Amino acid sequence: MIQVFGTNKCKGTKAAERFFAERGLKIQRIDLASKGMAKGELERVAKAVGGIVALLDREGARAKAKGLHVLSVDQERVKQMLLDDALLLRTPIVARGSVAAVGADEATWKRLAEAEKQGA
Repeated sequence: MIQVFGTNKCKGTKAAERFFAERGLKIQRIDLASKGMAKGELERVAKAVGGIVALLDREGARAKAKGLHVLSVDQERVKQMLLDDALLLRTPIVARGSVAAVGADEATWKRLAEAEKQGA
């Protein structure tokens, strides 16, 4: 099943939900405002998108308020911050198995939709 991690206020999350709905695919939506990612999920997605730092929303107001937009942070510190505060994640995060995308990555969304339709 395709998972979409995001928030109700995120336009990108709504776009991802709409993308899969238009293709007749059901998704599992995870609202990051109420539930963060589990450690295993976070690590799996990070591996798929090129590392844990790629998941940090450095441009978001929350990260800027914490001074994270200018810091050079290590992988373990970022991972712990994201586990502690899911609203520091870039959204949307779309994942299925070992394939994931962060942000508006329609090329990957298409691959995930095709794999879901084929049941692969």
